[in-house]
Amino acid sequence: QVHLVESGGGLVQAGGSLRLSCAASGLVDNINNMGWYRQAPGKQRELVAAITSSGITNYADSVKGRFTISRDNAKNSVYLQMNSLKPEDTAIYYCQARRLWQYDYWGQGTQVTVSS
Repeated sequence: QVHLVESGGGLVQAGGSLRLSCAASGLVDNINNMGWYRQAPGKQRELVAAITSSGITNYADSVKGRFTISRDNAKNSVYLQMNSLKPEDTAIYYCQARRLWQYDYWGQGTQVTVSS
């Protein structure tokens, strides 16, 4: 099992910034991609950003240029720097890790609320 713990969510005004962190523990060997997903009320969970173990990144079009994903393999951690936040970024943000290219693990989620 891989245990993921997120932190860093909160309430921020539009245009502000937040930094999310996610630390993995347990069976952290052979973790491949890590990423951030979000789910707004009444909507499906969607990919926000992902990063491979070698640092290749992928972003949803809606966050390109505003969010930056990074990873510290030595600390088994992934981060999401969110700048120029918009009210539509309001959601629960979930950390995700894939191990051995087939097993997906999720954190408990952290709430991000952006006020207008």
